[in-house]
Amino acid sequence: MNLIFIHPNFPAQFRSMAEHLGRHPDNDIRFVTANPRPEWEIKGVKKEVFKDEAPAQTLAAMQHRGEAVAKVLLNLRKQGFKPDIIVGASGWGSTFFVKDVFPEVPFLGYFEWYYDARLPNARFGRKEPVTLGGRMELRERSQGILSDLASCDHGLCPTGWQKAQFPKEFHPKLSVVHEGINTAYFKPEPGKKLVLPDLDLSDAKEIVTYTARGFEPYRGFPQFIESIPKILERRPNAHVVIVGQDRICYGPKLPEGQTYKKIMTEKVALDPERVHFIEPLPYGKYLEVLQASTVHVYLTVPFVLSWSLLEAMACGCLVVASDTQPVKEVIQDGVNGVLTPFFDTKKLAEKVTACLEYPSFMDKIRENARQTVESRYHQEKMLKELFRIVFGLANANLQKAPNGTKDRFG
Repeated sequence: MNLIFIHPNFPAQFRSMAEHLGRHPDNDIRFVTANPRPEWEIKGVKKEVFKDEAPAQTLAAMQHRGEAVAKVLLNLRKQGFKPDIIVGASGWGSTFFVKDVFPEVPFLGYFEWYYDARLPNARFGRKEPVTLGGRMELRERSQGILSDLASCDHGLCPTGWQKAQFPKEFHPKLSVVHEGINTAYFKPEPGKKLVLPDLDLSDAKEIVTYTARGFEPYRGFPQFIESIPKILERRPNAHVVIVGQDRICYGPKLPEGQTYKKIMTEKVALDPERVHFIEPLPYGKYLEVLQASTVHVYLTVPFVLSWSLLEAMACGCLVVASDTQPVKEVIQDGVNGVLTPFFDTKKLAEKVTACLEYPSFMDKIRENARQTVESRYHQEKMLKELFRIVFGLANANLQKAPNGTKDRFG
């Protein structure tokens, strides 16, 4: 089949699909992206690069991004490349004009989040309502998503919670299918010792881990930092390993020169001998952090569910997580993880220390965590469902064509 993926950041949520399709020589797979990441190649997948000159999320910036992608698509069309289906991530503006360049080709949209001031993530923890300017900014950000919802032939949402945030009139167009977790890769390794390039914790008896793309409020970074002194006081042999970048991926930006790591480490005294900040790691080393974890902390406001939670569970981590809606879709308290109030740092410290104090009681929770991912998010299972939708749309469209052949993609 001929297929086009569209995402500003290669390969993002389409990695497993691209890898699977790229293995077959009869497939011609193109990936339209602004960040081609030359260090990352996928066999059988050709990158088509567009220039993203407006990294903001304003409507004007999204339109410019859409126009840049449209030029790439138009060039492919002029070269005689006709896709059987286009799969694109919505929310960036990249897919704005897909149906204008290829009106006859099915467009399968990937919808991660809908922005609306009335939704839980916008109101969570706020004492004051969202300002008029904030409401207008959120509405503007959803314009490209609304356009894609209207123009796409079908859409994907990774979780039921995330689908629930979209306007109900579009729900019949949306299927809940997660990208899946490679449980053959993310798996437990009992007795794993943690040794990183600049950190040797092979003698550590207890390791509390926290991983995130950015150190920010959306992922509970301030709350976790505030809980650390209490954890270390009660567990004198524990170390804390924090993996991520000192940046904001979601939510409002800070004034120039300010970061949440700077703010929180100035506010909270942390023992540098026992609290270790680690820059983002290669996948293999990141895996080792999860496998060596005694307790893994995952916090999030009511927003997009992170891959890291499911990856940690697949590794058999004992997860202490926030009792927020996206987490509760996956974790049942005391069954496959431990839930704690998002803002209660004292309670977070108590839950983590209790897990450290009674490790044998937690073995079944670890087993159940991995079983949850195996049964609900196993990558092969998810790929079968994803391809059922992809091939179904492509086949249905082919049968509409004058010389269509039934079940070409079987």
